[in-house]
Amino acid sequence: MGEDTESPKINHTFLRDYVTEADVISTVEFNHTGDLLATGDKGGRVVIFQRETESKGELEEVGETGDSGEYNVYSTFQSHEPDFDYLKSLEIEEKINKIRWLPQQNAAHFLLSTNDKTIKLWKVSERDKRPEGYNLKDEGGRLKDTSTITSLQVPVLKPTDLMVEVRPRRVFSNGHTYHVNSISVNSDGETYLSADDLRINMWHLGITDRSFNIVDIKPANMEDLTEVITAAEFHPHHCHLFVYSSSKGTLRLCDMRASALCDRHTKLFDEPEDPGSRSFFSEIISSVSDVKFSHSGRYLLTRDYLTAKVWDLNMDKGPVETYQVHEYLRSKLCSLYENDCIFDKFECVWNSSDSVIMTGAYNSFFRMFDRETGRGVTLEAWRESSKPRAVLRTRRVYNGGKRRRGDVGVDSLDFTKKILHMAWHPSENIIAIAATNNLYIFQDRINPETQLQ
Repeated sequence: MGEDTESPKINHTFLRDYVTEADVISTVEFNHTGDLLATGDKGGRVVIFQRETESKGELEEVGETGDSGEYNVYSTFQSHEPDFDYLKSLEIEEKINKIRWLPQQNAAHFLLSTNDKTIKLWKVSERDKRPEGYNLKDEGGRLKDTSTITSLQVPVLKPTDLMVEVRPRRVFSNGHTYHVNSISVNSDGETYLSADDLRINMWHLGITDRSFNIVDIKPANMEDLTEVITAAEFHPHHCHLFVYSSSKGTLRLCDMRASALCDRHTKLFDEPEDPGSRSFFSEIISSVSDVKFSHSGRYLLTRDYLTAKVWDLNMDKGPVETYQVHEYLRSKLCSLYENDCIFDKFECVWNSSDSVIMTGAYNSFFRMFDRETGRGVTLEAWRESSKPRAVLRTRRVYNGGKRRRGDVGVDSLDFTKKILHMAWHPSENIIAIAATNNLYIFQDRINPETQLQ
């Protein structure tokens, strides 16, 4: 069949690269087993992926062993809708800021999702049977005329196609005046905290109409405000401990046994600034965008604009490890300030053994650091690497010195392609990377420590 010469040409490259704001992924989170992976986007949607177990024959065919498998879409639902605060005349975005899974107690899964104001508890369950043979209802679910019922029967469960049901179980609202930036489930399995710019509240999962304020840094006069809360997280093992970070680059460890209102911290983690290196951008780039406890509970991992730092809970004088994520951008801070990239909030994560840390960068790059050797590697999340069995290629940013083939110049970096959100499987070397509207899932068939050079 000949081609119509007058038919319009379709720019497939444009269609592929066109991204609507609502499709941009804003959070990524594995559940406690790693079998489920949830993502939230700026359109208020939550997409849950489930890991499919590959057959033994498929694994042997590619020379691999173990419980491997791809992640396929398990369920999609609308978590939040756009809202309006009539008292303040402000629009409330539907964007999902954070997702946190609750420890699984039965066959169902539970997760918390939040936008700027409202936190919701969702129940995710499966149904593969349906009841039939009701006495008072017909097959359509309508009530029967009781005068027509001449005999009784026992309802039975009949097999049916598998259905995944997602239902809201709790809605926690009116707890925050400012935008919620963090939620964290407590190790007791009954409570969780939520943090906004000036306050941290603790909620009971079964009570929606009230919460307990445990941190309040709002001054009597807002003109005296010098810092805001940027992130908060519970300790993974001790239900009375939690940490929160600030825009001044400090961390505060709080113990709820000492006081119901934790305005006075138990420990303050801070790194003294070198007066000689202070500049107009110092306070902006020192703001902590993310804080994570290690799985052991001994260390804290933080991310500011240029570095990732590891802190020991027993040493509050300064970080025990500092990793330069993209130091080559220090000379570009002025232009990054003008295009607002300097305010980007990068996340950071630990691997399952706390031996490797990972965080994001620009140009679809993300970085991994081996804590034992201190060496790091730059990897790229791009479409070619998303092909099955494809190998991630390492990249290098050229900033003077000898240039190698394949190096990317600092001036050639694409600052619109940023890796802000990521997650690491709780027990395996599987990572999930969010790049605008794309989700990349990579699995290390060997060992990440052997690749960090």
